[in-house]
Amino acid sequence: MKFITAKSSVAVLLLTAGMGTAEDWTQSKYGAGDMAGASNLMTAAKALEAAELIRRGRVISIGRDYTADMPLFGDRVFALRGTRGLAGGPLGANQVIWMDDFIATEIGQVGTQFDGLAHIGVGGDAHMFYNGTPAGEVFGGAGAAKLGIEHVKPFFTRGILLDIATLRGGPMEAGDEITAADLEAALQRQGLEPPGSGDVVLLHTGWGRHWITDNATFNSGEPGIGLDAARWLIERDIAVIGADTWAIEVLPNPDSTVAFPVHMELIPKNGIFIHENIATERLIDAEIFEFAYIFSPVPIVGATGSIGAPLAAF
Repeated sequence: MKFITAKSSVAVLLLTAGMGTAEDWTQSKYGAGDMAGASNLMTAAKALEAAELIRRGRVISIGRDYTADMPLFGDRVFALRGTRGLAGGPLGANQVIWMDDFIATEIGQVGTQFDGLAHIGVGGDAHMFYNGTPAGEVFGGAGAAKLGIEHVKPFFTRGILLDIATLRGGPMEAGDEITAADLEAALQRQGLEPPGSGDVVLLHTGWGRHWITDNATFNSGEPGIGLDAARWLIERDIAVIGADTWAIEVLPNPDSTVAFPVHMELIPKNGIFIHENIATERLIDAEIFEFAYIFSPVPIVGATGSIGAPLAAF
């Protein structure tokens, strides 16, 4: 078969995944050239809706501390170096002094991390990222030339926490798959309205119990959603899915022939963002399951993701 364009050649990949034609994902519903993905759903109406969820006037961070001993994926590193003394000064009649620091890391891909649209693509005959953007147009020596995190709009929207650990009778284990039926059961059990357009869904699995205390176990796999649950969320037009795990999807996957299929389904094919390593236990402790989710990605031009502390206001 001869393919005329790079976009059309990706149809072969989709057929093997049972997804239909190239138009299923290579042309975003947000328009040609869009680089903001599901953050386009952040409207004035969503902000006003979220504001109504703030009743106690409390705001908590649901992001984890960034430390050298936190679990990291693969060969990623996090190294902070201080000046071991003054970086400058004394200066001026007031004798001001100051310190600086230097951080070496895969910024946006360590700790509590927000995956952007340049992070995950679809390989094969035609390497592509979100909105059918050819990989060659994304690659850049000084960061992503397209789809950088700077294009993502700030989030102020309804967030819900689904307590899957309690639903399952206790903390989950690596390889435990969260299904669409689990999501529906958790909603019913917690008395929550289903997620709607522009909402954020966070999952509590109990996997965060291994954070720093047992990094080897934390990195060995994780409980998480499979494609069944991912498609349930996509149908509801959510903006972000997050969890107390490092990839939000079940690992190892029940299908040993695939790698991170949920990432591929959410990010390049639907422009839905992923927020990993969320401290969901803080919401559990506060007994809060519906809140205003507040997060503005750090606008580092060309970055594939963002560090930062998401907030829950209630």
